[in-house]
Amino acid sequence: MPRLLFFYLSKRIAIAALVIAAGLCFPVVMTALFHQLPPAAIRGGLLMPALLGTLPTVLYIALPMAVGVAVALEFSRMSADGMIAVLYSLRLSAWAITLPSAFVALVAVGAGYWLSSIFAPAHVGEMHDVIYVIRNSLNHRMLEPAQFYTFDNGTRTIYFRRWRSADVVSGMFIHQFSAEKSEEQIITAAEAEFRRNANGVVLILSNGSIETLPADGSTIRTAHFDEYAMPINMQGTGGLPQRSWRGVFEMPLLEFFRERPLPTVDPHRFAEWMSEAAKRCGIPFLALTHALLAIGLVLNLASASGRAAAATTVTLLAIPLIHVAILVSAETLVRQDPRLIFVVGLAIVAELAAAIFLIERQNANFALAKDMPAKNMAAPPLR
Repeated sequence: MPRLLFFYLSKRIAIAALVIAAGLCFPVVMTALFHQLPPAAIRGGLLMPALLGTLPTVLYIALPMAVGVAVALEFSRMSADGMIAVLYSLRLSAWAITLPSAFVALVAVGAGYWLSSIFAPAHVGEMHDVIYVIRNSLNHRMLEPAQFYTFDNGTRTIYFRRWRSADVVSGMFIHQFSAEKSEEQIITAAEAEFRRNANGVVLILSNGSIETLPADGSTIRTAHFDEYAMPINMQGTGGLPQRSWRGVFEMPLLEFFRERPLPTVDPHRFAEWMSEAAKRCGIPFLALTHALLAIGLVLNLASASGRAAAATTVTLLAIPLIHVAILVSAETLVRQDPRLIFVVGLAIVAELAAAIFLIERQNANFALAKDMPAKNMAAPPLR
């Protein structure tokens, strides 16, 4: 294939794939974020960590389908405009026509493996950190007035009347119990400011009092203060609070395979590991198989000089259905029975074999049609 034509077709397919991937990812990511995050999360600065934790995973899952659909649309356009007939007239075989699409698909495969094995595991935990912060009310800007919040396994309760600014509240009430001192305290303050530092949050209370109630029932002690500082285990400037657990989806490539659990020791975690392995190893490769299958379907179902509507419809239905079926199998069936990972692998191999068969069939027809004029010219005229 001429170099200029190769880069022209590659650029068209790559741009179309990126546009389709953006169209697929944007609604999925936004729907997930609006479902998981309350409105106060934007005020608490949790939107960007949640977006960075969600987008890479959605992108590497949607990219193969975007490549397959982009290739199907481009080849359908080429067939409808008669461009495929022109390429055949240039004595380009069916395999030569697939080179630009295969090149874009291989780049997408490499990008998909980088996203699934390196970039996404490094950031997907941020979404779970955000959910952890939301469920445990660890971002002070997400606290709502006139509600009781418990911290430190229920040993501390906080209540305030209203917000005065982004970090200052009025009418603060705190009830806390210290097991070490065997006493409980009731702290009230006219005003309180949440100050973030690298380790967490320091609550600065102003114009208040502390009532200490010993557990033995002795005399209650009362003390007044102008300013009182209290550390709170909440989200500080050093990043999101750490969770007590870590999923297999957060492990980079080498650690992921090194930490493979044994099915006899922890069957549930082994099933999760196999499901994640099926997605990491199988989904990015679908960019190549979807692209080749789209080419094979269009070349065999559409006329080289036009009438590509039927081929477009069949291909645009087949590629998403195959992609969703493999993705659902990797996500659900493998979790139920890890041995079914071989079914996912066989489905990918079957799609690749079908694509190669369809393209080779068209290539054989092209070779036969190319040889026929030569044979006719070599035959001596009848006298």
